[in-house]
Amino acid sequence: MKKFLNDPQQFVSEMLEGLALANPDTLKYVPEYNLIMRADGPDQNKVSIVQGSGSGHEPAHVMIVGKGMLDAACPGDVFAAPPFDYVYETTKLLASPKGVLLLVNNYTGDKMVFEMAQEMSSAEGINVRTLFINDDVSVEDSTYTIGRRGVAGNFFVIKAVAAAAERGADLDEVIRIGEKVNSVTRTMGVALTACTPPAKGSPLFELGEDEIELGVGIHGEPGRRREKMMTANEIVDELLTPIVSDLPFNDGDRVALMVNGLGGTPISELYLLYGQAHKVLAEKGISVGRSYVGEYCTSLDMAGASITLVRLDDEIESLLLDPAEVPIRVF
Repeated sequence: MKKFLNDPQQFVSEMLEGLALANPDTLKYVPEYNLIMRADGPDQNKVSIVQGSGSGHEPAHVMIVGKGMLDAACPGDVFAAPPFDYVYETTKLLASPKGVLLLVNNYTGDKMVFEMAQEMSSAEGINVRTLFINDDVSVEDSTYTIGRRGVAGNFFVIKAVAAAAERGADLDEVIRIGEKVNSVTRTMGVALTACTPPAKGSPLFELGEDEIELGVGIHGEPGRRREKMMTANEIVDELLTPIVSDLPFNDGDRVALMVNGLGGTPISELYLLYGQAHKVLAEKGISVGRSYVGEYCTSLDMAGASITLVRLDDEIESLLLDPAEVPIRVF
């Protein structure tokens, strides 16, 4: 393993410190809770939007803290849920008279921690609710999860609820919007290689030189099946078919299309995948209204990608178009 590391146990804290130092005007780092929050937060006139999960998925979620997106992100260690007290203290720090919404990807550890934090915070009089995101269609009848996982589609839920909060919506309205976007968002991913967590120092799972994992989870969880390597067009078909059929997406639908890199895939390959996905959708009578290509929710250095579709309507598209200011810079 070759990585830029000091002590693997300090990997997350050192990354968060660097992120805050690079963005001193907009971000604040609270080391005792592994917390990245808006430097001007909490805003007493809006619902606070908080997300948390394991680290290793950057830029999700700590790098999308800012106006029009998250008010705070409370990550755990790499691929591990944050400690309960971190989420609890984060909720208290971000408490607003208009309430706090905790966004949680649907994994056992995260679900347990955030539900406990909500219960404790509510007991102290904080108006706090929790919304679980579960866009991953690859999970069918699973014995190792609590249902469908939250993966790259969480970006669209975050963007929509944050935009609604910036507009002044109350907590009930923000939750309605989040549930609506989650209900029309579907994702599936594929791994070409495994990823290597810093503390482990070796690949999380093994794939043969000519193998891929269809439906892989963002922590390296098993997918639907392991297959021999295919062409890019064949891989797009393998991902899009279950996505389109799941909602289902139909002729005449207008969608947001995201091709998300899992950390180790060149942007050129992501655009190649996007081109084929766009063509396949057009053949089905599905038009692409919004396009997203890049790294949104990664799995450390995993070579692979996921495809996300969101069925758009006027309300959702309007929220996605609202401005946002986050640390990710193009130039």
